[in-house]
Amino acid sequence: MECMVALYCRQRHDAESAPCDDCGSFLAYARKRLEKCPYGEEKPTCARCPIHCYKAAPRALARDIMRTAGPRMLWRHPWRTLGHMLDKLRKVPDPMELRRQRRSSARR
Repeated sequence: MECMVALYCRQRHDAESAPCDDCGSFLAYARKRLEKCPYGEEKPTCARCPIHCYKAAPRALARDIMRTAGPRMLWRHPWRTLGHMLDKLRKVPDPMELRRQRRSSARR
């Protein structure tokens, strides 16, 4: 998400080195939501995720960021783009199944 926000901010807000305040606050929000996500670092792509963790306004901004920066990611970050495309193919476990697995492993 950080690479996409940087590309988006550079395109829309003419920020060269660091994201502007609005984009920076969105990144902080996205990091906070990722910390609370039951999938953690194994989170699927947003399109495949059964849990919508963003509120309406940040979700609309994330959609705009992805729509703007997504096509540019191929040229700027080809390996990350390839990883993202492969993530789209991954099977997403049900959140309740994840919870059951964590409970059973914690009991052992």
